[in-house]
Amino acid sequence: MHNYLVNYILVWGIYLVYIFFLHTTAVEKHCFRILTQCVCLCVQTRQCWNFRLKTDMSDTVENLDTRDLGFSDAEDESEEVDCEFNPSGVSRIPFSAVYRTVGFKETEAQVYLNAAPVTAKILDVERFTRAPDPVFKIELKHGNFTWIVKRKEKHFMDLHRELVRYKTLMRIPLPTRSHTERRKSIKRSEVRQMPALPRGGGDELAREEQVSSRRVSHSNMLTAVLVCEWQNLHGGCCISFWVNYSFYPNRNVPYKCLSQFVDNLCVYVFCRKLVLKFTSYRHARWWGQAIESFVRKHGKAFLRTHRFGSFAREEENIPSKWYVNGKTYMEDVANALEEAKEEIFITDWWLSPEIFLKRPVVEGNRWRLDWILKRKARQGVRIFVMLYKEVELALGINSEYSKRTLMRLHPDIKVMRHPDHVSSSVYLWAHHEKIVVIDQSVAFVGGIDLAYGRWDDREHRLTDVGSVTRCVAQGMEQGLDSSTPRKKVSTSGNSSRSMVDDSVDLPKLKGIGRTRKTRFSLYHHIQRGLHHADSISSIDSTNSNNLYKMKKTIFKLFSLSGSVHSLQTGVGELMGNTRFWHGKDYCNFVYKDWVQLDKPFDDFIDRYTTPRMPWHDISSVVHGKAARDVARHFIQRWNFTKIMKPKYRSLTYPFLLPKSHSTANDLKYQVPDCVQTKVQVLRSAADWSAGIKHHEESIHNAYIQVIAKSKHFIYIENQFFISCADNKHVYNKIGDAIIERIIRAHKEKKLFRVYVVTPLLPGFEGDISTGGGMMFCLYFTRFSLYTPTVDDQWMNYISICGLRTHAELEGRLVTELIYVHSKLLIADDNTVIIGSANINDRSMLGKRDSEVAVIFEDSETTPSVMDGQEYQAGKFALQLRLECFKTILGAFNDPTIDVSDPISNGFYKDVWMSISGRNATIYDKVFRCLPSSLVRNKQELMSFQSKPGLDKENPVKAQELLEKIRGFLVQFPLEFLSEENLMPSVGTKEAMVPTEIWT
Repeated sequence: MHNYLVNYILVWGIYLVYIFFLHTTAVEKHCFRILTQCVCLCVQTRQCWNFRLKTDMSDTVENLDTRDLGFSDAEDESEEVDCEFNPSGVSRIPFSAVYRTVGFKETEAQVYLNAAPVTAKILDVERFTRAPDPVFKIELKHGNFTWIVKRKEKHFMDLHRELVRYKTLMRIPLPTRSHTERRKSIKRSEVRQMPALPRGGGDELAREEQVSSRRVSHSNMLTAVLVCEWQNLHGGCCISFWVNYSFYPNRNVPYKCLSQFVDNLCVYVFCRKLVLKFTSYRHARWWGQAIESFVRKHGKAFLRTHRFGSFAREEENIPSKWYVNGKTYMEDVANALEEAKEEIFITDWWLSPEIFLKRPVVEGNRWRLDWILKRKARQGVRIFVMLYKEVELALGINSEYSKRTLMRLHPDIKVMRHPDHVSSSVYLWAHHEKIVVIDQSVAFVGGIDLAYGRWDDREHRLTDVGSVTRCVAQGMEQGLDSSTPRKKVSTSGNSSRSMVDDSVDLPKLKGIGRTRKTRFSLYHHIQRGLHHADSISSIDSTNSNNLYKMKKTIFKLFSLSGSVHSLQTGVGELMGNTRFWHGKDYCNFVYKDWVQLDKPFDDFIDRYTTPRMPWHDISSVVHGKAARDVARHFIQRWNFTKIMKPKYRSLTYPFLLPKSHSTANDLKYQVPDCVQTKVQVLRSAADWSAGIKHHEESIHNAYIQVIAKSKHFIYIENQFFISCADNKHVYNKIGDAIIERIIRAHKEKKLFRVYVVTPLLPGFEGDISTGGGMMFCLYFTRFSLYTPTVDDQWMNYISICGLRTHAELEGRLVTELIYVHSKLLIADDNTVIIGSANINDRSMLGKRDSEVAVIFEDSETTPSVMDGQEYQAGKFALQLRLECFKTILGAFNDPTIDVSDPISNGFYKDVWMSISGRNATIYDKVFRCLPSSLVRNKQELMSFQSKPGLDKENPVKAQELLEKIRGFLVQFPLEFLSEENLMPSVGTKEAMVPTEIWT
């Protein structure tokens, strides 16, 4: 029995160490290759080596549990097993089986591959002078997997002894349900003759011919046993036990595997250690050598520093795609979520469960995020979400509500929040990543949270007053009552509303506190008989007849009003306008920050008086090995959070496992319209965010090196630009790298351009004239940007701009800045960095906010132009730059604007500088909007605000000027409050918090 226990312990050692290193290094092996090998060895060790066979088993075999030993005649009946089949025809256990863990002896435990027998073959016999017993070298095979073990003659004898014990146990009627059921299931007629252990052994094995004969007989015996037993043995993966020993490598701490004690093996990795205890020094040495060999062969790429100091290596030929603004991004995310088969990973700075990923909303709640996740969870997909746990006094994103809402949807949706501010003493830093990973094969990475206010398109609308306006309802009512021709009425969301009869009450505008009345309600008309949804314009697409009638009704009504607008949707063409932003999604956070997030469909600002703030953002998607790397980062954070927070240590929150890179290219789903690129995943991570001993700032390093190596131009879009290190308040070197590159170009007398697009104001609630955090951030931004680099010629090299737009709301002209939330760098039309990292110390230094980014380097080129010369530009980078330039310069509406050559004087001065300057001048005249370079101090600010603009004095003249606006680009007002000290006053709350908060 002692030998049995020893060998059983060694078996579980196999489990722990090999899965330990699978999770540690994400080595180039299937997760289930190692798992199955370990289980096979475990079962064979338990069933073949720890038992002994009798020469004659006929007396006791009748009482054996035929299900356990696989002797039943019913074994030919197909048993439903959750297995997949690859193109080669070899079955494999799906990765999702890691979440269906049961005890090793449970009947439902899935140990073996379907239709893949376990075979055993004795390859060699080793003889030693000091040890007379020979050692048999045995090869075990199961499917594509091979394992080699060494066993002595006594282990074969042990097999017989334990089988006898088992048979005897089956004869004893123990008072347990499982034992009784097992005994009842035995059918004597189904019992077959077990292979017998060959006679002989002991001293007879001293002769060579006896050893050779024994080798053949043992091999035959093992084969006969396995033919019977491989399929129905009671075994299990017992992954829940193994996964608790999952670690990650630290690239700065070399992997170590050594024996500190005589019979102990210590494995050091990722600032932790695993101690394996063995019965002898020889066993410990064998294990150490095997582990070292395994790591050298398969873990090299995961245990060393890569370019930019990143945890991930460069991956070639990765299908990649970029996104400008949230519309196409969220649509592709929704489609990818629908294709998920095993896992979904999501981490965001802020997540709003009720947002619609596809708009306009014409299919009810089908494409609402929480409904998608609930639908996939019901299909068996495991969903894991990590949210930033905010300091509630400082932020109102209410992550507790998001977690509670998601957790209530389905038991397979698991949500963690991090950090715990008290226990970890982390109050200043945030998890700022935005990641969605599907089956560890498709990964979305960028700056777009799945949250309110993020959905937008290239139009950047300011208004969204609903499906129809009151003037449209009036025109439709008049058209229905009489055939008399009526005056043509606009149906646009920006049109003014005329006074109508107050006959019928429309639903009260939630959050505003007033009722709008009209004679005819289109909403009540088209909703009659339809399935109710949470959104005012949500329509259940499953009712095709009602949808058809609704389309006909809208067509007739809008035709009578004399103005028809067409919308292409996923369910056909709808006539008229629709609401794109519902409830809290219609926002202007500078005017008012979000409140009452637990009431998602209640408006919190009056959309009839206040324009929304458009959102400009960038994101991307990668596949294959790059997606595996993004998943590895998520898994590392998840497992670290599970370890650190006691509330997540229960089995209801499982440890996650990374998939192998060797199968990364077997894509079951790929986002359409991708381009092949070379990709490397970057991040900002530290001990508090990911549990690593030495922080990583590979995003910062990549920015600096790409800027330094750029030859023609740099294009940057970023939410912040706080750089130009003074080693006192600001430490990141990105601004310095830009200045050094411009100075080098000036000395070499070469053409070089730098384009920077950033928000005109920081994203803080409040009036710009009252100071606060907005002014503090503006101070550091101006400090970074307002630095002449090459005397007075700096404008020939760098242009700093923002975005602004205008519209008509309720009969009056309105304007608002477009909030630039992008984190984008394009260099020379061949290199792109997209991620979540802002240009400030919080994002770049690694020790503060956690971030993820991706650097793309084109492997496919396309003909282009650079300074009037032919140029081979990268397909990925060029298309992205053209989309950005055309959007912000208005080239989609004005084909005369040429954006093909990014550095020529004709483009830089006559297009970029000219449009941005003209747009800024017109907005100053019409709206007298802030910030403005005409305001250098607070006295001028008061005078500037007291004078009305043309929008109020002469709306006709104002409209004429606004028609000259092209795109959204405006020059950044570098002179705004340049004569004022924008540092917070002593005693204010902004002055009381550390400066690092703002930088």
